[in-house]
This record gives sequence, structure tokens and C-alpha cells, in this order.
Amino acid sequence: MTPVFDGHNDFLQRLVGAGPEAARLWLQGDGTGHLDLPRMQAGGLVGGFFAIWIPSPAGLSDPDALRAMENPPFALLLAEEIPHDAALPHAFAQAAALLALERTGTLRVVRDAAGLRACLAEGRIAAVMHMEGAEAIRDRDALHLWHAAGLRSLGPVWSRPTRYGHGVPFAHPAGPDIGEGLRPAGIALVAECNALGILLDLSHLNQAGFDDVARLSDAPLVASHSAVHALCESSRNLTDRQLRQIADSGGLVGLNFASSFLRPDGRRQPLEELGVVIRHLDHLLAILGEDGVALGSDFDGALMPRDLADAAALPRLIAAMEAAGYGTKLIAKIACDNWIAMLERVWGR
Repeated sequence: MTPVFDGHNDFLQRLVGAGPEAARLWLQGDGTGHLDLPRMQAGGLVGGFFAIWIPSPAGLSDPDALRAMENPPFALLLAEEIPHDAALPHAFAQAAALLALERTGTLRVVRDAAGLRACLAEGRIAAVMHMEGAEAIRDRDALHLWHAAGLRSLGPVWSRPTRYGHGVPFAHPAGPDIGEGLRPAGIALVAECNALGILLDLSHLNQAGFDDVARLSDAPLVASHSAVHALCESSRNLTDRQLRQIADSGGLVGLNFASSFLRPDGRRQPLEELGVVIRHLDHLLAILGEDGVALGSDFDGALMPRDLADAAALPRLIAAMEAAGYGTKLIAKIACDNWIAMLERVWGR
């Protein structure tokens, strides 16, 4: 089975929601969602980025928002900024839930490249602690505290503003050129993340903020869970201009599996055939090259394609790549090796 390392999941939301049954949910599953240990093992998913994310009070579960997304064109209002003091308890709960999984002996929160390689060799799930939107980080000292706790990847924004920058609202058809660039705190955040070896994730960031990170950062540009705007005109997808900026930095894009970011019509309905996923991969490969393309599923955070319903279905994607003529070496790079190589570059060997 081809090993897969995934650039993004939202499993921690479900884990916290399970309360005292969290360990059981992880170890045995309950048939809901997209991810748990048995399904990861069944699909060859050896590790990935586990996102800490603060839900918006009026989020994408709102029935009116869901109806709009099922019938483009639509343009949802940008979610409001969440105050630090409201965000912090949610972030602590999710980080604590992830660290608690280490006590099951099946997972390790990896903090450096050597630890990542050792974890994979031991057969444990290698978890990267990621924060999607930096609402829970008040200042430089807090960033260092989170780093000490295991944070190794950070998206300055989700699709709402933070004290660091501006996210893109969910819209189709639309582009990411919405709003201003990084705020002063965001400029300082880039430098501090570079110094600490924290990967900066550009998914959800608007174009002006993206351009600022490209200008300021000395690390490769990375978008952990995005798709191709030229094939699906979602505001969340990356334009060819952005893809070329990532390529010029020696960076990487993890392809998002969300149906509404893959379907040409942008509808929030299950994608019905994996050929569309292959077309997105082909486009990314044409601009980024074989070393710049990976996977960023968005498991437990998005509506999945019909034939890629959960982590256990990942071999179907591998089979689709094989059917499209991708060689064994290229598939291994996209599925796993490119993420490992990128983390080694950002974190240091």
C-alpha cells in the first residue's frame, strides 16, 4: 500500500466533541466523519497536519450558507474576527486532545525532522500540530509558548480577519484579490515563524497577504490545502500567478479534496468522478513540478468526493493516479515524500 502523508485535517473538532469517549473515537471509530485510526490504517495514511481551528459563531453549517453554496453563484460574507480571549479555550482544548492521543501509544506529535522519520519508522501516526487561523496567539511570547507545546505549522488566517491579516470569504465565481495585506503584527509573525522553523501556511490568505508573505519570508511558500483556480473559480483556490510564486520559491501545494473546490461549477455537491482530481494534479504538476505537489485532504472539514469518502478510500486515489499514467516514483512523491522533504527543509534535518 502506498503511504500517504496529508496536509490538512479537522479531526480535532470531532475529538473534542467526543468528550470522555475521545480515545475510543480515535482507536475504534464510530462510523461518522472521515478520519480515525482504523480508517487511516486501512487507507495507508501514515500522518499529517492536525488543525487547531476556532469555529465562527455563524459558520458554514448555517442552512442559508449551505443552500447558497449548493447553487452558485454565491458570495458569503466574510466571517467576523474572533477575539483572542474567546479563541484561546477552544485552541487549548484541541491541542490537549491531540497531545492526549500520544498516551494511546498510536500517535506522536512530531517536532523535528528526526522525530518525524523515527515516528514513521516505528509505525505510529506522525501528527504535525497545525493552527488554522492565529486568533489564539496574542503576541510573540505566546507564539514561543505554542512552539514549545509542539506547534510546527501556522496559517495566519482562516476565512476571516485576524490581528495578523485577512482571509478570503467563500465565493464562486471569485478570486482571492480581496482586502488588504498583512497587518503590522502579521509582518512580525512571518519573521518570527521563519526564526522558529514554523511552516507558514498560505491557504485561506487573501492575495495581498499572500504577496506580503512571498516578499518577506525566507522559507518556501506552502499552501497546505488548496486547489486550482483555473479549473474551479473559487475564491479559496490558487491562481496561476500564485502557483508560479510558490514554484519560484521552491514551495509546495497540498491538493484539497473538497468537492466545491474541485468541481468546475463550484457546487457543494459530492464530486462524482476522480478524473477531476487528476486534472487539478496535472495543472499543479505543470507549474510546480514533481517536487511541489502533495495532498491536503481537508478530511473532517469539507464535503468529500463520492469515491474518496474518507481516509480508508485513499487507495482509490492512488489507483486513479496509476490509471492516469503517473509512475510509481511520482505517486510516492505526491502521496507522501514531498511533504516529508518540505518539512525537513522548513524545520531543518
